[in-house]
Amino acid sequence: MGMLKEFKDFAMRGNVVDMAVGVVIGGAFGKIVSSLVADVIMPPIGVLIGGVNFSDLKITLKAAAEGVDAVTLNYGNFLQVVIDFIIVAFSIFMLVKGINALTNLRKKQEEEKPAPAPEPSAEEKLLTEIRDLLKNK
Repeated sequence: MGMLKEFKDFAMRGNVVDMAVGVVIGGAFGKIVSSLVADVIMPPIGVLIGGVNFSDLKITLKAAAEGVDAVTLNYGNFLQVVIDFIIVAFSIFMLVKGINALTNLRKKQEEEKPAPAPEPSAEEKLLTEIRDLLKNK
């Protein structure tokens, strides 16, 4: 029973929950980027290089035989996954850069606020009053 409670405490920590949310959102974001690359970016690139569909790019290592599929090296799919990765990495880089810029801006604004002048001590107030009285005589 102790291990179950320990696991519950571990799983309910803020960092673990935040990480789980990040993984789920990251998975969904990855699907969006994969669709962007496969459906929006790669078709025009394929047209520009002569109507090539990247997912069809492959090298046949061993031809298909009776009842056995061909053995192929699918480098077109690899290229598409590399482009997916580059877009995801760049997007995350831009997101982190934006968050850092906002954080730095907030810190800079806090630093620019002048600290309130400290309240003079009782001795300083008394000395100031004595000085002012002496000036007025």
